[in-house]
This record gives sequence, C-alpha cells and structure tokens, in this order.
Amino acid sequence: MSDLILEIFSEEIPARMQRKAAGDLKDLLLAGFAEVGLAHEAAEVAWTPRRLALHISGLPAKTEDQREERKGPKVGAPEKALAGFLRGAGLDRIEQAEQQETAKGLVYVAVIEKPGQETRSLLPGLIASALGKLVWPKSMRWARNTHRWVRPLHSILAVYDGQALDGSYEGLAFGDTTRGHRFMAPEPFSATTWQAYVEGLAQRYVILDPEARKAKVAAGAAEVAQAAGLSMIEDAGLLEEVTNLVEWPVPVLGRFDQDFLQVPAECLILSMKEHQKYFALRQSDGSLANAFITMANIETKDQGAAIRHGNERVLNARLSDARFFWEQDKRKSLEQRLPRLADIVFHAKIGSLLEKTSEVEALAGELAAIVPGCDASQARRAAHLAKADLVTDMVGEFPELQGLMGQYYAQNDGESDAVALAIAEHYSPLGPSDRCPTAPASVAVALADKLWILANFWKIDEKPTGSKDPYALRRAALGAIRLILENKLRLKLTELFDTMVPEQSADLMGFFADRLKVTLRDQGYRHDSIDAGLAREPEGDLTRLVARVAALEAFRSTDLGGDLLAAYKRAANILRAEEKKDGAPADASSATSDRLALSEERDLFAALEAIEAPLTTALEAEAFEAAMEQLAGLRDPLDAFFEHVVVNTEQAELRANRLALLARLVQSMDQVADFAALQG
Repeated sequence: MSDLILEIFSEEIPARMQRKAAGDLKDLLLAGFAEVGLAHEAAEVAWTPRRLALHISGLPAKTEDQREERKGPKVGAPEKALAGFLRGAGLDRIEQAEQQETAKGLVYVAVIEKPGQETRSLLPGLIASALGKLVWPKSMRWARNTHRWVRPLHSILAVYDGQALDGSYEGLAFGDTTRGHRFMAPEPFSATTWQAYVEGLAQRYVILDPEARKAKVAAGAAEVAQAAGLSMIEDAGLLEEVTNLVEWPVPVLGRFDQDFLQVPAECLILSMKEHQKYFALRQSDGSLANAFITMANIETKDQGAAIRHGNERVLNARLSDARFFWEQDKRKSLEQRLPRLADIVFHAKIGSLLEKTSEVEALAGELAAIVPGCDASQARRAAHLAKADLVTDMVGEFPELQGLMGQYYAQNDGESDAVALAIAEHYSPLGPSDRCPTAPASVAVALADKLWILANFWKIDEKPTGSKDPYALRRAALGAIRLILENKLRLKLTELFDTMVPEQSADLMGFFADRLKVTLRDQGYRHDSIDAGLAREPEGDLTRLVARVAALEAFRSTDLGGDLLAAYKRAANILRAEEKKDGAPADASSATSDRLALSEERDLFAALEAIEAPLTTALEAEAFEAAMEQLAGLRDPLDAFFEHVVVNTEQAELRANRLALLARLVQSMDQVADFAALQG
C-alpha cells in the first residue's frame, strides 16, 4: 500500500474559502476514486493561505480486476436487437456471448472482463479532473489558462509512492517540490513523504495543520495580552479567520487613542474585527482596553515595531470614522429619524418600514396585556422607535449593530431604560443559542415584531416551501415560540391569528404547530405525546400545551401509565369494532348503574363517577399532573373489568351498557390528552 501527497500552491486564498475548498477537493478526488474502483484507507486535508494539501494513504498498486455479466436479448431475437447488444457489449460477433437459461428463456450474456489498472497511471487524470471540477465562490482566469481558480496557481506537488506523478494541470507539471514561507523561506524544497512534507514546511516557517495553527494563534495572543495585564475578548469566528490569514503567526500588541473609548465598545470592537481582523482586549474590570492584538505573518528584526506602528496608524483612522458616525448620529433623535423609514420598502406587497412600525407598535401594546409586569406605553414606545437606528450612519456602516445602536441612541435621547433595552432586544432570539429576552417590554416588542412578520407574509402567500425560506419565517416562528414558552406567556394564538389573518389562521397555526414539534422534540419529548397534547389545545395556548405534554410524558413513562394506556387502546379497539357492527358509536352518557350485572363493572362505573368532578377541577386549574393521578385510579377496576366482564354478551341491554361504560372511560381520558395518538 502506498500514499498520495497532493499540494496545490497558489497566491493567497481568501480566508473564508479555505476550509470548504480543501474539503471539496478531497470529496471530488475520492469520488473519482470510487468511479474507477480505486480503494484507499484514509484521507486527510490541511490548508494554509497559500496551499491546499491532501494526504491519501493505503492506495493499492493497481485496481482490482472486474468481471461484468451483461444480459442481452433472447436467443433467436431479431438481427437488429442482436446488433445493438453486440455494440453495447463491445463484441464483434454473437458467438463471443454465452447463453444462459433464465425465467424468460434462453438469453445471450456478454461476459466483460476488465483487468485492473495501474494506480500510478490513473492518478494524474483523476487529480486534473478534480481540480477542474472544484467550484469557488469567486474565481479568476490568468495568462492563457482555460480553467478558473480562486487565485493564480504556482505549482502542484503530486507524489505517489515516493515519486512525482507524470501529469499536469493548466500547464503546471506535477512535481515533488514546494516552497516554505513567502518571506522567511521562499526557496523550493523536495518532499516525497507526508512526514517529510509536513516537517519540511515547519522548518520553513509554515504550520500546515490549521488546528495547530489556530492553537498557536490563540495561545500567542493570550500570552501577549496577559503580559500587558489584559485579556482577550473571545471570538471564535475571528480566530478561525485570522488562522487562515497566516502561515507563521506572530502576535503583536498595539494601542489606540484612549479618547476613542467614549464611543460604544461594540462599535470599536466591530471596527477592529471587520476592517482590520484585530483581537480586542479588555481590562481586568471587564471594560474595553485601548489595545488590540494583530497577528503578523513574519518574524522581524525589530520585534514587530514597524508592524505595530503601521497598524496603530491605520486603526486610529478607522476608529476616527466610528467616532464621527457616533457624534453625527447623536445630533438627531430617533424620533426625528422616523420619517425616513417611509422611504424604505419592507416588501412591495406589504408596505414601507414606517407602516410596519406603526402596526407593530399597536400589536405590542395589545400583547403587553399578556406579559406580566409590562407597561403598555413602554412597549408601544419601544416598538415606535425600534427601527429608527436603521437610518443612522453607524448602522449603515455596521448592520450587525442594528438594535444595539438603537439602545445607545435611545439612552442619549433620554428614553427610559426599559424602552432602550427593548429596542436592543427586539430582534432576539435569533437562534437556539441566542439569549431570549425576559424584560417585559422587550418580550412584548420582540414577540409583536415576529408575529407581525409571520402574519403579513401569510397574507401575501409568501410562505416557506421545502428548504426555501428567504424571509426567515421559520426562524421568526421559533423565536416567537421561545419568547412564549421561556416567559410562560398565556397567549391564545388561534384567536390572535383569527384577527390578524382570518383566511389563513388555521394554516399559520399549523405552521406554528410544526415548529413547536421541532422545539419540543429537541427537548426530548416524544412526537406522539406532542400530537396527543396538541389535539387538546384548539386555542393555541403553547404554555398550557407544554405543561400538558410534560405531564403526559411523565405519566406514560410509569408502569401504571403504560398499563392504563394499554387498557385505553383495548377499550377504543372494542368500541371501534362494535361501531362498525352497529352502524353508530356507543353513547357514553347512556351508561347507567341499574344495568350493571357484575361487581367488576359496578366498580369501574363507581371509579368513573368518583374521578369526574376532581378531573374537571384539575383540568380547569391546568393541574395536568393531578389529572393524570385521577386517571391512574382507573387502573385496578379496568384490569378487573377486562378480566371478568364479557362486553359482547348476547343480552342487548347489558352489551349496550358495557359499551357505553367503555365509551365513558375513553371520553374521560380524552379530556386530558388524545390518548389515541399515543403509540405503544
């Protein structure tokens, strides 16, 4: 078994494209292996800004011999059919085919034997094919090349079994040489094994393994920060990007003018991250420090002094822009900016952003009534101003700060803390890991914003289809569900949707139900428990539904609950079978005590009578666990009933009464949940 080493060496690849490109190259090459029957044991990828590397181990010297039997027409078939069969099988005459007996009679069979191919002869074509199929988000042509690549290629190292392959791509012959660091070790060197390749790069200031490089970036930055009495503000995305910008990371600490700290910290951090790829630092008290760390790609004789100076100069210019935006934006209040929202189209079929603001404001005021401790005037005011920061210079430069800058500007305008916080949080939660608002006004505005979006897109029939969801409506629904459940809101969604989208209310409620199922399944609830609970919540009260499902899950997991569920299903099956015979369902209200012949049916009747009032009381109080406990009292009389009572007796009155008794049992249990929906 032998190894293949492949390196595509080029100008700097954009940082955010490297990981995917390396994985795609591996997938394309292995797909080619599969097509020709070339086996392998393992494949690993690595990358730096200037190279994609692939190591495939356990390759055989040649592919296995293949034998294929291709069935043809029947013996005695027309000449035209035989001629087509011969062409497809690559045979010259029909005598070269075998004859086999099949269920359809005697047929011709062509036995095609393909001898194995030398791996060394296959690899050049497979590599060139994979390179030609690799798709980049952005690509270019250069010189006289016919294929596109992300950046100009310099060389291709392709070594199999210790020797360079005989092949080429875009005029670049495959070889066994590469280069180290662009500045510190630019001379070519030879590598004929993976170990020699990795170690040769390391000796020439290139850390090939991206995870090892990432660890060095993180450790180096943390060490420099600690030496300055500071700590890093963690940012996994920035760490990944910086890792893909350098081959030999060297941390450099820089400073910026302390006066810039008057600008909101988030603006400075984002400016450092987006424009310069700097790590922001904090003081021991958690506040932002007027310092940063940049990751140089070279060791210098002056220990990075020139690099530090240059980056400080550039950053001060960048932060000057941020300070200018901040000072300019504060000259106008959010209220003064609102008219400009009329010029922003939210959706051609729905209206402007100003129209949306007005409607969300009204809805937030209504929803305030179901949010404990919420001041309706605060909710309306926050919704009124929530989108005004979209027309500020700062948000125009950094869209990621929308909402948050609204909070800062609201505080500058003298708005209450509750209103300012609600403006900041009204987009939340954006995903399952995003923090869910809990402040009353924030909850009301965030919920209003999401429900308004859903209702209005339903009005214009712009719903998610399949995997397509261009307006992130699934995310809006999941966010609304989290707001309701995590804040234990008592909102009758069906009633609200009947008002907002009367023609589409049921469909929108069904969409919510599907999203709720996803949420609850992620929390560990069984799908049939969710269905059983949903069937008893026509009002769309999600908080009550989850309480019902939780109680049902706990109940059915016990032996007693399992036995009662089995008894319910037995009763329901009997009722279903007898309804087919009688042409009508049994009437639960017709069960009477004067037609009870056996003690076991009298005991079941008495048990049902005994739980009726407390079961109703428990359900009215939404004490679903207590309701389940009442049902649990039916287990023993039910067991006895099914053991000793013959339901299908020949005495018509007794049979009808016993069926009515079972119907009453099913009816009582179905008040709690749709037990028929449960499996097992």
